[in-house]
Amino acid sequence: MSIDVTKDSIDIGIVVRDAEAALKFYRDTLGFEHAGDMATATGTMHRLMCGTTVVKVVSPDNVPEQANLPGGPGGASGIRYWTISVPDLDVLTDRCRDAGYTVTVEPREIRPRVRIAMVEDPDGNWVEFLENNE
Repeated sequence: MSIDVTKDSIDIGIVVRDAEAALKFYRDTLGFEHAGDMATATGTMHRLMCGTTVVKVVSPDNVPEQANLPGGPGGASGIRYWTISVPDLDVLTDRCRDAGYTVTVEPREIRPRVRIAMVEDPDGNWVEFLENNE
């Protein structure tokens, strides 16, 4: 049995410690389209578009004491990374590196004609980029 859905993608909420740093990464470096901001009960939500996915960058009024555990997929359980399919992995990876972000997994082939790379955002979240030339 599967659930009925009304959209072809899911949305993701990322609680951040520094909204400007997160927006510099997601909006300015990756090029996500800014769709608007809204006040929430606990802070501000900056809505960015990645295809049909809404990336909700949530900036709480009171920054949580605890941050993500470092180490990406091997660092802890829970949601440790998310994947964006891109047409040119090398260009995007270089853009992130040139902007000063840590490339945690250099571009590499994971199966014939499929390559990935991973980059760490300012809060330590890992974003996987996937290039599929199958």
